Amino acid sequence: MSTFDKREEAFENKFAHDAELKFKASARRNRLLGQWAAELLGLKGDAIAEYAKEVVKADLVEAGDEDVFRKLRGDFDQKGIAQSDHEIRRAMSDLMEEAIRQIQSEG
Repeated sequence: MSTFDKREEAFENKFAHDAELKFKASARRNRLLGQWAAELLGLKGDAIAEYAKEVVKADLVEAGDEDVFRKLRGDFDQKGIAQSDHEIRRAMSDLMEEAIRQIQSEG
């Protein structure tokens, strides 16, 4: 294997690792986000975990975070929960950082 081939393989491995980390972090963030939102919605016990699963599933609708944002925005609006778009997006950002920290500390 030439040096070029080794560099190419290393680059491909790093790309795959980074993509996997991003996927895991996004799923973890969505679970944390679901738990955060569930508490604001007044859910208790098993309903919190179920709602968190719904938020994770909502992210499978389309690429990016807008599907998750729309779910939270709609659920908050439906229940009359006062959360601005900025507050929701801030929670999404903060919890992504937390998800990445958690995953990095595990590995």
